[in-house]
Amino acid sequence: MTHPVSRTILLLDIERFSDRDDVEQAYLRRMLYDVTDRALETAGIDETLRTRADRGDSVMELIDANAPVTALLRALLTEVPVQLRALNRMASRSAQMRLRGVVAGGYVAVDDLDGWVGSDLNHACRLLDAALLRAALRERPDDFALCVSDSVYQGVVRHDHPGVPAADFHQVTVGTKNGPLTAWLHGPVPPAGEDHGERGATEDHGERGAGEAPGGSGDRPAPATPATPAAPGTPGTTGTPGTPGTTRDTEDTRNRPAPAAHRGAPAPGPVLDVNGGSVSFGGGYVAGDQHGVSGGQVTGDVVMGSKTDGDRS
Repeated sequence: MTHPVSRTILLLDIERFSDRDDVEQAYLRRMLYDVTDRALETAGIDETLRTRADRGDSVMELIDANAPVTALLRALLTEVPVQLRALNRMASRSAQMRLRGVVAGGYVAVDDLDGWVGSDLNHACRLLDAALLRAALRERPDDFALCVSDSVYQGVVRHDHPGVPAADFHQVTVGTKNGPLTAWLHGPVPPAGEDHGERGATEDHGERGAGEAPGGSGDRPAPATPATPAAPGTPGTTGTPGTPGTTRDTEDTRNRPAPAAHRGAPAPGPVLDVNGGSVSFGGGYVAGDQHGVSGGQVTGDVVMGSKTDGDRS
């Protein structure tokens, strides 16, 4: 393992990266590299002064301690939001990118497997993954949320350098598995008592809206349309209102499956299902139970229910 050396640590992470498909993730990774490179170039930090480690949905930069931290912070607060705004204006919703960022300082060593080790680096990663920083990004209209370690604030930010206004940073305490960490959040702090989990307890942060159009491609079926009772004298109904068998129940016949047709053939359209009573077809009268009636065409009035002797003439 190498000797620990002083480095400025920059971490940038894509919000909700795992919610995207492979094509979108590949695109977002390219955009993350572009945004990072442009920000560092704006700060005057070229490739000879930094070492990069890829973490999939995030990027880690170890920057030479001699590089100006004020220029880095200024670029992060101005250049990165401008770049994200320009990218997201032209991108579809699923390809838009929002970032969490952390700037910290400390000692980092490289082990025999080219891995980076150091407690200061671990603390920076805890800040990046903190629920409070995630919540801060969710609640603001900007596409970027930045947090700096206490050492960076005390050594740089609190002196109110041009382009790095100290008044815009607010002290926060971040709970981690290694104990509480003091940090400084740029911009508004999420309200106290709020759920600072990965997603809000009640808010829907999905890519799609909360509702689906009836009959659409969502998992929920379209709601059944409430039936409207037929008024007396409406075409398609006969008899006296309130008499059983005289008014067709539109809701019941809409939702009830049609009986199987003769010999298993599909039912060819509307089906008349008569249970009890008698039916008059074109002047003739059918009485008693009828079985296996099929074929032909029925015209004239269909009367369901009882029929008087006078009606049989």
